Amino acid sequence: MSEKDKDEVSEAQIAVHWQEENYYHPSPQFSAQANMTDPSIFERFSLENFPECFKEYADLLTWDQYWHTTLDTSDAPCWKWFVGGKINASYNCVDRHLKQHKNKAAIIYVPEPMDEPHVTLTYQALYVRVNEMAALLRDFAGLKAGDRVTLHLPMTPDLPVTMLACARLGVIHSEVFAGFSGKACGERAADSGSNILITIDSYYRGGHLLDHQEKLADSIKASEANGQKIDKVLVFRRYPGKHSSKIPMLEGRDYFIDELLKDYQGKRVDPVSLPAEAPLFMMYTSGTTGKPKGCLHGIGGYLSYATATSKYVQDIHPEDVYWCMADIGWITGHSYIVYGPLALAASSVMYEGVPNYPDAGRPWKIAEELDVNIFHTAPTTVRMLRKAGPDEPKKYNYHFKHMTTVGEPIEPQVWKWYHEVVGKGEAVIVDTYWQTETGGFLCSTLPGFQAMKPGSAGPGMPGIHPVIFDENGNEVEQGSGIAGNLCIKNPWPGVFQTIWGDRDRYVENYFGKYCKNRDSKDWRDWPYFTGDAGMQAEDGYYRVLGRVDDVINVAGHRLGTKELESACMVVDAVAEASVVPISDELKGTVPVIYISLKPNFQASTEIEQAIIRAIESEIGKIARPRHVYIVPDMPKTRSGKIMRRVLGSISNRADVGDITTLANPEVVEEIRKMVQED
Repeated sequence: MSEKDKDEVSEAQIAVHWQEENYYHPSPQFSAQANMTDPSIFERFSLENFPECFKEYADLLTWDQYWHTTLDTSDAPCWKWFVGGKINASYNCVDRHLKQHKNKAAIIYVPEPMDEPHVTLTYQALYVRVNEMAALLRDFAGLKAGDRVTLHLPMTPDLPVTMLACARLGVIHSEVFAGFSGKACGERAADSGSNILITIDSYYRGGHLLDHQEKLADSIKASEANGQKIDKVLVFRRYPGKHSSKIPMLEGRDYFIDELLKDYQGKRVDPVSLPAEAPLFMMYTSGTTGKPKGCLHGIGGYLSYATATSKYVQDIHPEDVYWCMADIGWITGHSYIVYGPLALAASSVMYEGVPNYPDAGRPWKIAEELDVNIFHTAPTTVRMLRKAGPDEPKKYNYHFKHMTTVGEPIEPQVWKWYHEVVGKGEAVIVDTYWQTETGGFLCSTLPGFQAMKPGSAGPGMPGIHPVIFDENGNEVEQGSGIAGNLCIKNPWPGVFQTIWGDRDRYVENYFGKYCKNRDSKDWRDWPYFTGDAGMQAEDGYYRVLGRVDDVINVAGHRLGTKELESACMVVDAVAEASVVPISDELKGTVPVIYISLKPNFQASTEIEQAIIRAIESEIGKIARPRHVYIVPDMPKTRSGKIMRRVLGSISNRADVGDITTLANPEVVEEIRKMVQED
């Protein structure tokens, strides 16, 4: 094995020795009411019927003008879907439901404090709020179709209202996860070219009212340092009329939204009819180069895919009460709290806080109170609730027909607890695999008729044709037990259009590896590289084994190691930083940081704490490392490359393998003693 090969050995290649699990079948009661029980859907969505098969998804929407070209490949691989069509996402998620469902709950908001009542926005109330906010954004903020606006908002109804108001105008929204630092928000605002920032004064997390507005100064500073001036800051108040932040408002720049809205009461804004391929939003995701990537999603393709997968995989009917316990700051919340469910006239639950506040029974109490029957969360949350309150679900009288797991692979034992205890043995589970870039599910069982298998995402979705390639582009045989690079043979409507401002990076990162002909306009020459390792079992089900690049998946949040390492370098004493993932019972993986110091600096607790503070400041508390180890030197190849494989093996107490080719093999034992005897 060459040194390069050794450096690329990953946990994924070990994981293929896991045993395949037994099947669990949906109950006859579930199948009888399921939205999709027809196995012929896979024949209808075969490659022979591609791309016209996706008309079936687009027909779930209301079009202002029908399209003439289902898939335009003229600018491959920047695919354009439903070209010639005109549509508005806000109209599809709100207006079109008013005739039948105006008094039905659209969003049911549950504040974290137990003494605050639930807030129900009917479709009529949502329509009013979206229109008034759209009028404010258009007439006060001066926003129009094609402009970008950055949102740094937590889980309150203000966020989906603002997103839908932007969509009404054709303004491209870019929501930054509220847990990210002000600096991270400002950098993303600058990259997107936003001159309007929308934030909130405070929100609840873990029983505390957090001052969110205190991040604002860092956002403004970071945006301006990257060449983008923020002209206006629009501030929601957690309690309208009361300012719950110690940060004063800057006159002429900062405005309270609840005060501004008084001037727009009763205003109505016609939804702007936009080309299907016009952008709806961008969402930033971590990349290996350290600079976040602004993934741009188009209206027609994205909305049709989010809507159809919500209907057929989540099995959402208008009469269901559906709760996705994700954060709208991530793609899961965009697709499966806001756009998909609301396009189907669902009642979508939003919860402000942490799942275990004030105790691990909170989710099941909410489910009982609201009669939730579809529950959607991440394996991290399942693991946490299993550890904190394994018997809590039994205390509450709720019944889920359906549960989702999303964001990372789920261990079979955790899956079984989720099924037997949370789902009370009644609920089906879909273990979905997808990405920020894909807009919706890539692999999942269709719950009405396909069997579940713990730890396995299931087959490709209808119209999604996965393939496992080795490094040389050879297809890895189904059922061979060999892992490889998981790719998708064909485009699909949910796939993102490009990386904002960096088409070359988009092509290289996602299509360059296996492209057969760079000049081709034929989609067959442009397989999509997910960046994940995977394997396909004999039954056709896929197991996803983790990233093949340097991205750490912490509790379903993708964090680039280069971003983490760059944050460490802010501390003056740091000469080199290396970040590796370590397995964590609750979060799946968490970062461990290795640091070597500049000459004349001595290892100290103060330096370790400074590094932790730097990471929290630069990226956010979600990236907080499990450990910071200050080491005498990094294990390196003779060419000077840090061998992260060795550090990863030490951190996870695995065999470090052959280290004789290192330039400094003696340092490995020193680090091992430091870490494993800690």
